[in-house]
Amino acid sequence: MPTSPFVQSPALEPHRAREAAESFGADAERYDRTRPGYPDALVEAVVAASPGPDVLDVGCGTGIASRQFRAAGCRVLGVDVDPRMAAFARRDGSAVEVAAFEDWDPAGRSFDAVVAGQTWHWVDPAAGAAKAAAVLRPGGRLALFWNVFQPPPEVAAAFDEVHRRVLPDSPHNPWAAPALPGYSLLFDKAADGVRGTGAFDEPERWRFDWERHYRRDEWLDQMPTAGVAGLVPPDAFAALVAGTGEALDALGGTFTMGYAAVVVTATRTA
Repeated sequence: MPTSPFVQSPALEPHRAREAAESFGADAERYDRTRPGYPDALVEAVVAASPGPDVLDVGCGTGIASRQFRAAGCRVLGVDVDPRMAAFARRDGSAVEVAAFEDWDPAGRSFDAVVAGQTWHWVDPAAGAAKAAAVLRPGGRLALFWNVFQPPPEVAAAFDEVHRRVLPDSPHNPWAAPALPGYSLLFDKAADGVRGTGAFDEPERWRFDWERHYRRDEWLDQMPTAGVAGLVPPDAFAALVAGTGEALDALGGTFTMGYAAVVVTATRTA
């Protein structure tokens, strides 16, 4: 699921929540099946702005973004902290090394682009940016991107009602307010880490809007891959899924989710 409940609280630092960062491989097949990819325009823009085809995918997970960059003609190496996710990504021939990016040994290798899809908030923003600078070639592109929910008002209201009813005391309600303001805090922190290295030009922010149509069962299928799934008791989460299913039935069983794919990006200059 493309949101993290941690981004809603600027006091929390997701990269310190290692148990959450390392939990997604519990059902890698579901994760790969249900998580959305990224708009082709985003991939094309990153490739066009990079000096060559060698890409390092940080927190590659099951290889969702890696496959898109490979399809665009890139040579991709993935790094992921979870061996279960890495094993899944390797099924289609992806090259993946298992490590936390901050501790990963590049063994003298360098890249034209370092990308991270939906994962940079799990990386220490200062140490991660410094490692990216160390492995990028001069003129290389750092591109950190996230999908951010932009639901229709009636969908947001229905999902919010379910969360408030099932989890009245939980702070982890992604539908309580528009997501972009919370994510902007995350984008700013990522950009500050990049600036702090002194090795990049001024970070830019790119945005690509896109949509995905969901059937009821498709949406319910992806819910266990959300960060909130591990933050509430199993019975409460089951009630959340059931309530969401009822809400979707009332909405006709299908809906179109809008996404803003936002990229924080900079070029290595030093």
